[in-house]
Amino acid sequence: MPSNVMHRATKIVATIGPASNDVETLVRMFRSGVDVVRLNFSHGKAQDHIERARMVREAAALCGREVAIMADLQGPKIRVGKFENGKIQLENGSPFILDAACELGNEERVGLDYKDLPRDLHAKDVLLLNDGLIVLVVDHIEGNEIHTTVKIGGELSNNKGINRQGGGLSAPALTAKDMEDIKTAMSFQADYVAVSFPKNATDMVMARQLANIAGEPFEHKPFMIAKIERAEAIPALQEILDASDGIMVARGDLAVEVGNAAVPALQKRMIRMARASNKLAITATQMMESMIVNAVPTRAEVSDVANAVLDGTDAVMTSAETASGKYPVETIEAMAAICLDAEKWDTCKLDVDLVNTTFSRIDQSIAYGALFTAHHLRVNAIAALTESGSTALWMSRNNIDIPIYALTPSVATQRKLSLYRNVTALKLPQPTDRESAQREVEALLLEHSAVKRGDTIVLTWGEPLGVSGGTNALKIMKVGVAK
Repeated sequence: MPSNVMHRATKIVATIGPASNDVETLVRMFRSGVDVVRLNFSHGKAQDHIERARMVREAAALCGREVAIMADLQGPKIRVGKFENGKIQLENGSPFILDAACELGNEERVGLDYKDLPRDLHAKDVLLLNDGLIVLVVDHIEGNEIHTTVKIGGELSNNKGINRQGGGLSAPALTAKDMEDIKTAMSFQADYVAVSFPKNATDMVMARQLANIAGEPFEHKPFMIAKIERAEAIPALQEILDASDGIMVARGDLAVEVGNAAVPALQKRMIRMARASNKLAITATQMMESMIVNAVPTRAEVSDVANAVLDGTDAVMTSAETASGKYPVETIEAMAAICLDAEKWDTCKLDVDLVNTTFSRIDQSIAYGALFTAHHLRVNAIAALTESGSTALWMSRNNIDIPIYALTPSVATQRKLSLYRNVTALKLPQPTDRESAQREVEALLLEHSAVKRGDTIVLTWGEPLGVSGGTNALKIMKVGVAK
């Protein structure tokens, strides 16, 4: 396995699609650094996603590693309908009608896939279409018709998205399609489910309940990721974090609702809050956009990825770059290289971070004790025997330039850990006693070239062995030295 896969702290989430829809390409992408695969349920049918999930598992097995799968729900993406000729040209200052009762659009009006939109709007509201490229100002509402004036025109084609500037649309986070897609995702045990457009904790609680029910026949419970892309989600961010396992900084729709200029500071704030809440953070949208058609990224894209790394994100994500672009493998190679270089400049502030930290649980105190010891002894690795992954999660919330290895008997836990910053998850059968556990840990780390004989490691585990949430022991060990 390449060193950039084993020792890169920041993880890479890659969306797959027509450009990466075969096992051979997936193998090359995984070997270049992909840790998590995103299946975008906004496109394709259920069987397409089931087949892609099968290919992901096959390609990961060929690479000798586990790669997590994230099912990204479409959510209530509010769109215009279709046009008679596929598209129209809107001119500045001209009138245009969004008509919930319209079947097929023309130069005068177009239909809506969200029929309740007229009830959400008022005069002077600003509507942003096609990711903000077209701007309409609402003049008045007449029944099912939204009468507008074109402020910024341009080409408008079938099924383009609609946002209200400042947010405030009432569409529920989970649609009927999303509920069916959750069942599909659980049929292949997706490790993560990303919920689009949640407004509050209730949206995430409902999504988790539906996923747990759908996963029950498989004894599977996925982790839930809240995609922060509504203006209303910002003041509710802490409650959404509390109800989720992580967030995605979904900069596309969010920027349309709150404005481009607000997004960089929001990104930093969201990542900081996620880390403080012991949650995961993914940074997404247009990170390597130019590589859809170009073999190298722009310097601005390099800076964007590097800054997300320095912000402390767990993962950076590709979208069309690897789903439909010309250079999916090269995109991953470039992203991995940027992450590695940025991490060299990532300041370790462990002492400062831990000064005011209070511990409410024994396993949490062991996790932070391992970090403190490893940092001051300058050990070569931290190894955590873990059932659920909680110990590794707490360790990964703090910047430390020492690799963390999470050793677990659970394949499901191993896959979920693929998203944790600075954590490499390895499968270790459940040891029967302390002495055999130490021997097996050493052997596994040596096998994966994580350490060499004579290196010092910090090892954490729980006694009795095999009890989830029971980490209560820490040991400093010399690898290959008789105990």
